[in-house]
Amino acid sequence: MKLIITPILVVFIFLMISADIIGQTTDGRRALPATISNGDTLPTVNMGTVFVVEKKVFKSKSDKRKYDRLERYVTKVYPYAKLAGDLLQTYNDTLQTIKNEVKRKAYMKKVEEELKTQFEGELKKLTVMQGVILVKLIDRETGESSYELVKELRGSMSAFLWQSLARLFGQNLKLKYDPNGEDRDIENIVIMLENGIIPYAPRGSAQVTQ
Repeated sequence: MKLIITPILVVFIFLMISADIIGQTTDGRRALPATISNGDTLPTVNMGTVFVVEKKVFKSKSDKRKYDRLERYVTKVYPYAKLAGDLLQTYNDTLQTIKNEVKRKAYMKKVEEELKTQFEGELKKLTVMQGVILVKLIDRETGESSYELVKELRGSMSAFLWQSLARLFGQNLKLKYDPNGEDRDIENIVIMLENGIIPYAPRGSAQVTQ
């Protein structure tokens, strides 16, 4: 998502810095780091990161309701996408240590069973739209579509079968994430989640075989 620094924000930042400097009385002076530019000594103030997100303007109450629903859905499935990214890293690290192909397949089979035991009940409760958002966010977190992940970890035939099954339930594991296009609103919401602007409950780590 393209971040826009507005003139108002620039003025706001300047006022924050000015208040920080001017607000020090002679009784409570504070030394500041400085830089010299063209003979002038300029104080340097380190600020925390400023996150600028797009302000939504809604044409109708219906659009507002749709966006609010999208925000609820993204907040609901985002923890699973984050967990998927963490788990993928764990799987890859472990698989790097397993050279025998039979043992690799056995490991992935055991992992699959463990994940089904832990999450199948929860994920079955997702609506079709929540499932679509989750598939896209998994692509965002891992850099690969859900289809590509299944193909990589379980083989082309498994990926084909899972994709065929997903299609029966209105899903598409090949969906790619487009933060600058149709998924712009989702990206905006995720940025707010990542930076604590919108609160969410992180999903606890899965108990996965090492």
